Amino acid sequence: MKLADLDIIVTAPPAPGWGGRYWILVKLTTDTGIIGWGECYAASVGPEAMRAVITDVFERHMQGENPENIEKMFRRVYSSGFTQRPDLTVMGAFSGLEIACWDILGKDRGRPVWALLGGKINDQLRAYTYLYPLPHHDHAPFWVSPDMAAESALEAVERGYTAVKFDPAGPYTMRGGHMPAMRDISRSVAFCRAIREAVGDRADLLFGTHGQFTTAGAIRLGQALEPYSPLWYEEPIPPDNLLEFAKVAQAVRIPLATGERMTTKAEFATLLRTGGAEILQPALGRAGGIWEMKKVAAMAEAFNVQIAPHLYAGPVEWAANVHLAASIPNLLMIETIETPFHDGLIKGTIRVENGHVIPPETPGLGIEVDEELARANPYTGTGLHLQMQQDPCDYQNENHFEGGAPAGGN
Repeated sequence: MKLADLDIIVTAPPAPGWGGRYWILVKLTTDTGIIGWGECYAASVGPEAMRAVITDVFERHMQGENPENIEKMFRRVYSSGFTQRPDLTVMGAFSGLEIACWDILGKDRGRPVWALLGGKINDQLRAYTYLYPLPHHDHAPFWVSPDMAAESALEAVERGYTAVKFDPAGPYTMRGGHMPAMRDISRSVAFCRAIREAVGDRADLLFGTHGQFTTAGAIRLGQALEPYSPLWYEEPIPPDNLLEFAKVAQAVRIPLATGERMTTKAEFATLLRTGGAEILQPALGRAGGIWEMKKVAAMAEAFNVQIAPHLYAGPVEWAANVHLAASIPNLLMIETIETPFHDGLIKGTIRVENGHVIPPETPGLGIEVDEELARANPYTGTGLHLQMQQDPCDYQNENHFEGGAPAGGN
């Protein structure tokens, strides 16, 4: 069995774009006719440029290869161009292709992917969700309203979720890290207070940031949140200086979580060596794929660190997260996004039930991709999957962060 053909579909979820402006799906076909699906979570170049990168990685390093040889293909890509170092874009391309290889292998053997990763240790996976506006909420004010957030949190808990994430800490800009505005700190505290009062001890609070603060700024904000005992403080500083995470971890009594913008074991190992994070959040469509993150999970286990796979993408990457999560003993929880488009794209084959996901028993990733739906919603914009704000933090007026895929970059 050899990898023969590649097809790439860039599909756009409808507004307001929970999960980003577009998702890059890859479809691999073997010379024996088996189809495997993957998803590339790569956002540093536009989707058409990424299409060319994915094609090059496949044709140069994977086409004609047995899909079993994932380690060999990874080393080819990791070493390409005389590099042998983490490359966010190239490894993002490989990650989606690697996920598709696992889907093929599972289908060829008639077994779910988790069975090929050492078997299933977790029969159900604890899930968490971002707080999104409820149908009666106006979207614009929702992101700065503690009361609306608390209402959304209570609704999520009533649906079975035991953890909710929110990120009211102000803008993430190309100028980061910055010192948070005092109003941003006050708003963050108000969100934690309102949500904690609404859900009590029925759910954990997951405080999200997006790498926007200096080390000192992250410490100031984190210490202000401590009275509300969040389960984690997510990516408080930019991921380009991993050694600084340890300084924040030592000064703030909230576990640090990070990893969505990191790739390969090389970067995650730095955090583990320095004690910079207690929770790792790999995005499997960017971080090197399922096998590379299985290695990271094993490394993390030795450091008593837990894994919470990240998701701000489509349901194919989510399916990959589910299979990795089912197979590792140090799982904390998995991120989920529930929209009709997410559900429709995989025809409801994996769903959240009472705040948990049950790993599928069907072969491969256990999903059925609605290819017609994906192709019927092409991405026609010019923006990136997610974009940084160019304006600096405003210390005189209120900062405003808009969730989803904000307007202005279509």
